[in-house]
Amino acid sequence: MRVLIIKTSSLGDVVHTLPALTDAARAIPGIRFDWVVEEGFAEIPAWHPAVSQVIPVAIRRWRKHPIATFKSGEWRRFKQRLGETRYDLVIDAQGLLKSAWLTRYVKAPVAGLDKDSAREPLASRFYDRQYAVVKNQHALERVRQLFAKALDYPLPSELGDYGLSRAAMAEGSSQPYLVFLHGTTWSSKHWPEDHWRTLAERMDALGWSVRLPWGNAAEKARAERIVHGLAHAVVLPKLNLAGVAKVIAGASACVAVDTGLGHLAAALDVPCISMYGPTLPGKVGAYGRSQIHLCAMGPGAGLGDRDKPCFEGLDADRVGLELEALLLAPPDSL
Repeated sequence: MRVLIIKTSSLGDVVHTLPALTDAARAIPGIRFDWVVEEGFAEIPAWHPAVSQVIPVAIRRWRKHPIATFKSGEWRRFKQRLGETRYDLVIDAQGLLKSAWLTRYVKAPVAGLDKDSAREPLASRFYDRQYAVVKNQHALERVRQLFAKALDYPLPSELGDYGLSRAAMAEGSSQPYLVFLHGTTWSSKHWPEDHWRTLAERMDALGWSVRLPWGNAAEKARAERIVHGLAHAVVLPKLNLAGVAKVIAGASACVAVDTGLGHLAAALDVPCISMYGPTLPGKVGAYGRSQIHLCAMGPGAGLGDRDKPCFEGLDADRVGLELEALLLAPPDSL
């Protein structure tokens, strides 16, 4: 059986789709998946053993430069590629109009969420098979349920398995280290820089090596300020997503704000403390057996404001104590 998945973005949403593939591969021997995903995240689906082809799409870039996209032939080549393979089913795992629109270019039955379940109800009009999935639950479990219904197999009761091999992806290191995932998109999701600095000083004093990745000039500058003068903390060189994944996979633990890289740490089964200010972890938090969620408690916490910082009650002392306890915990207890 050959199935095409439409799940273009974001990083966390792409990661949250992986356990559904593991479920399906265990239930249906021989099933293979192709996956349409934003070009910036194209490395991730290829890590799963049930994925045969990754088909990059550039909706974000194409929207900014539609004329150039048309003239370059990128859109035409993308549509042609969708028609090259015969599929038994297409699953739109995103439930948005932008993802549903892409299904028009594939000659196969299309499955997706019904109008009461999809994030954008109009998307359901593009689907031949519509399925109800309760909204008030974790996004990862919703995708697992959609796949189970669309492919007609019993939903496994155990914790979702991302299907990735941490050991195979980890880079070699002569000493244990921690990773601080300090970058995020919303300004309100940024944990205060002085908290990061205090936590780095605390772990440096304990002899822990700390590594900080970055994705743009502002993140690099912040990382350099956080580690300045510390003996065991370093700012990593510029890395692509696969390079960051290798660093995360080799870490003893991570500390993260609400960011896609935190979800990647969970997918790689790396113990991680994730901090939530304007958002809550119930529906979109890092999912896995070794994940700790710490939530702010001040005004504005959990209200979804993109601009107003709200990390009262979540300082470096609290995070440091949790991190030290996590590092002391036996592996089987995580």
